[in-house]
Amino acid sequence: MDNELKDQCQKLIDRILHLRGSLDCDTKNQRIAKINEAMGSPGFWDHQEKAQVQVNELKTLNASLKPINELYSGSEDLAVLVEFAEAEETPETIAEIQQTVERLQQQYEEVELQAMLSAPEDANSAYVAVQSGEGGTDAQDFAEMLVRMYQRWAEGRGFATELLEASPAEEAGIHSATLVIRGPYVFGLLKGETGNHRLIRMSPFDSAHRRQTSFAAVDVTPELDDSITIDIEWDDPKTIREDICRASGAGGQKVNKTDSAIRLTHLPTNAVVQCQNERSQHQNRALARKMLIAKLYQMEMDKREADSAARRGQKSRIGFGGETIRSYVLHPESYCKDNRSDYKTSHPQATLDGELDPWIEAYLRWCLKVSQGK
Repeated sequence: MDNELKDQCQKLIDRILHLRGSLDCDTKNQRIAKINEAMGSPGFWDHQEKAQVQVNELKTLNASLKPINELYSGSEDLAVLVEFAEAEETPETIAEIQQTVERLQQQYEEVELQAMLSAPEDANSAYVAVQSGEGGTDAQDFAEMLVRMYQRWAEGRGFATELLEASPAEEAGIHSATLVIRGPYVFGLLKGETGNHRLIRMSPFDSAHRRQTSFAAVDVTPELDDSITIDIEWDDPKTIREDICRASGAGGQKVNKTDSAIRLTHLPTNAVVQCQNERSQHQNRALARKMLIAKLYQMEMDKREADSAARRGQKSRIGFGGETIRSYVLHPESYCKDNRSDYKTSHPQATLDGELDPWIEAYLRWCLKVSQGK
């Protein structure tokens, strides 16, 4: 066995061990054991909501440990193969080592990306709010295209989606919409979608078919459980403005059309949420409050991230304000480009049809470089 291949194997094994240590697997295993012990105790299911929180935590922990455990097991197999090759080298053994190295390298990169989803809220489901911006009817149509894009992506991943509110525009498209996507690590995967999105195309709404640039804003916030609370004076008119309006939307029967839609505005921050999907004002109000807490929580996390980045002299990873994070160009050229990672594809329609995984990976790799100061 030549020294170059042997060194390559050892470096990969060392990297896997280092990555495993950085993910604090021992602490996670201890937490899993504690939850399993609690689940086996009498009366665990007497408090359904509290029990479900722990069950969800257990699922998340197991899901996060599975890839690194498989990677670590593979590194042990590689070490055994190297020992065999040193004792008795054969072409078959060398070929198996090379194949194992290639497979483990790919797994390592995947687990490394997963390690970027280490914030507590990254494992959560997410609210995705889309708001049309400049561009008139084209922007409203673009906003609806983005909602469809996220729904398609979620369906491809096997995640559940629910449209919580939709405000249809007069001619086409929507003024705004909010959907919740439920599944493991949805927020961590989609948090990079927050920011302004730009569409350039020949306008189907212009009789002269001129080129039109339009914008839509996306805001992704984590769906939080009851363990995270924010003190809000819900009955204080100086803090919360509540508007009751008729629910309506392009969702047909999927969106309840009664005078039960609730819009909440947090006056100190001007944060706005709306819910119209439930069957009663009470249910919509409860869910809208939950959405507002999640939005305020994420606003605080984003502020801390920006402050931390400023102290480090780095650019924040958060798409604030007027920052355009991605451009979808359908005319005169055909491409889609992320303005942070510089990832680019010549198939923008595929992206709009829900092929977001390459963009998510490119964003996470860009975040990794930023965190490493590269």
